[in-house]
Amino acid sequence: MTEGPRRQTRQRSAVLALLDDQEGFRTAQDLHALLRERGDAVGLATVYRALQALVDDGLVDVLRNEGEAAYRRCSPVHHHHLVCRSCGRTVEVADPPVERWAAKVAAEHGFADVQHQLEVFGTCAACAAR
Repeated sequence: MTEGPRRQTRQRSAVLALLDDQEGFRTAQDLHALLRERGDAVGLATVYRALQALVDDGLVDVLRNEGEAAYRRCSPVHHHHLVCRSCGRTVEVADPPVERWAAKVAAEHGFADVQHQLEVFGTCAACAAR
């Protein structure tokens, strides 16, 4: 994290605006291609830098699945994700029992200042019906 507010660049604004229009998680390559389709001349390395800055600022969530990072604009409160393996549909869920379990396990093992992420992958109802 940087100290103070980060300067908002044109590229970061373009990436954030694009994420606002997307459903589910998208890779940097996907976002780069969509930006180019929109006529935004943003390089792939710049997209990666913008995404990392947005993650660092807490504006975007990152999901690492099979080694590849994907990004999504999410709510600022702590939550978990249900992700469809077929279509990528993503649902944010809050789960107090998971929070209590994580705190309990951490305390049992002498860990403090614990953070966690939980992603549950499955098939959404629409994809299952096909």
